[in-house]
Amino acid sequence: MGTARTALLLAALTGLFLACGWLIGGQTGMLFAFGLAVVMNVGSYWFSDKLVLRMYGAQPVEGTALNTIVEELAACGGMPVPKVYLIESDQPNAFATGRNPKNAAVAATSGLMRRLNRDEVRAVLAHELGHVKNRDSLTMTITAVLAGAIGMLVQSLFFFGAFGGRDRNAPLGGIGALLVMILAPLAAMLVQMAISRSREYEADRAGAELSGQPRALASALHKISNAAAEIPNPRAEQNPASAHLFIINPLHGTGTDNLFSTHPSTENRIARLMEMDGAAGESFAREPQPQSTRRGRSILPQTTPSGTAPREQRGPWG
Repeated sequence: MGTARTALLLAALTGLFLACGWLIGGQTGMLFAFGLAVVMNVGSYWFSDKLVLRMYGAQPVEGTALNTIVEELAACGGMPVPKVYLIESDQPNAFATGRNPKNAAVAATSGLMRRLNRDEVRAVLAHELGHVKNRDSLTMTITAVLAGAIGMLVQSLFFFGAFGGRDRNAPLGGIGALLVMILAPLAAMLVQMAISRSREYEADRAGAELSGQPRALASALHKISNAAAEIPNPRAEQNPASAHLFIINPLHGTGTDNLFSTHPSTENRIARLMEMDGAAGESFAREPQPQSTRRGRSILPQTTPSGTAPREQRGPWG
């Protein structure tokens, strides 16, 4: 269902792209739109991973605990080991990029390593490998490119005069062109966000299955969401069109799955994961939690086999 929905939304976005060209510039506009779409999609297919990694100042790492986890998960999933990158940012977050599993990369922030425990980091990376295995990185990148290109297309055709009144083939006059200029980018943004939300649910499920720890992923989402609301990500603020790539929106959290949200609500994602864990209906807020989750301690209650509380552990892998 998720794949069919994504394909349908991508088709709608492509159709919207071509329709904008035709409505504003007639046949000439549609040809211009088609050419622009081809150029931008080819560029995004081959170079999107390099561009986004450079955008966030991601640095490749080797021989680290992060690499060990990624290698372990890739082996479990029967997939090539993606390249691993570290982003210097105190905000805990992560994303995957690349055109296919053989040319993929996974990037995590230094804040993720400091603020989450090992099981939670492992679950987050499993989520990102879920995106890689499902080829979501390519889909979401092309979606972002098409959505951005629609705005460029409309502005280009408008300012160069290829709209009604100046082009006899254009179905709309100047007023109609103005409406398309306003509404088309908005419609493209809504389609982009719908695709992003549907793929996050699929990656949550895939990550929970790959790691075997849906509860750890739920805990990680809870921590990352809370931290992202308080800790800024300057590079993401400068490039908001890339926000949908992250496991949690690095810009602003939202309480519901509304049309203007790049991600599903964290509460809904946690609820689905808890159902997978057989703990449907449980609430994090009702469970006793440590006073601080800033040092990588789990927000979930833990007990030893004897039923007593374990010794408190500190550090990124506590």
